[in-house]
Amino acid sequence: MFNPDLLQYLEGFLTEDRKRRFLEVLSKRTNYLTVAVEDVYQLHNTSAVLRSCDAFGIQGVHVISDRFPSRLDKNIALGAQQWVDVQHYTSTADCIAAVKAEGYRIVATSPHPKGTTLPDFEITTKAALFFGTEKEGLSPEALEQADVFIQIPMVGFSESLNVSVAAAVIIQVLADKLRSTTLPWQLSEIEILDKRLEWTKKSIKNVERIIDRYPNF
Repeated sequence: MFNPDLLQYLEGFLTEDRKRRFLEVLSKRTNYLTVAVEDVYQLHNTSAVLRSCDAFGIQGVHVISDRFPSRLDKNIALGAQQWVDVQHYTSTADCIAAVKAEGYRIVATSPHPKGTTLPDFEITTKAALFFGTEKEGLSPEALEQADVFIQIPMVGFSESLNVSVAAAVIIQVLADKLRSTTLPWQLSEIEILDKRLEWTKKSIKNVERIIDRYPNF
């Protein structure tokens, strides 16, 4: 259960600039869009997707590690893993079931013949953006379970983009689109308070010792 007194106490250890920055970032954060990466082999790609999610305001990331282990390159992520909520799965089926249970529509990023191009894609409900492994793309299971397909229009000789680049492009465009709508895309009040407390704890060295020294907690 959220403890407002604990938040107030711990925020006393932060600078005013730090507290203000948390509020600014959280005002742009969303769970209305979420991102799932399926069996991405190169650890720098998963890390780069995580960084893009943080940069463009996506709070939740789902990492599927069926064939390849889940790994992060901290030099690429640059701390983004501290500010984004990462859920791990060992199968695509488990991930799809989890996001569907939360009311997300499955959006497969794929050059599918019936796919909608990125500029034409309209956000009408909560959407989970699925990105596949480097060479093969999304698995047959993910494609079969998709509610809609989305693709980046290409005008050059290259027919595809690196998965982390494609993710950055799509996330940035759709996050901007979402924030221009009247949809309820922002975090709830309790979600914001929970993140403030979590991020504050992550910003204080030896925070558990500080909490233990305070008799009210």
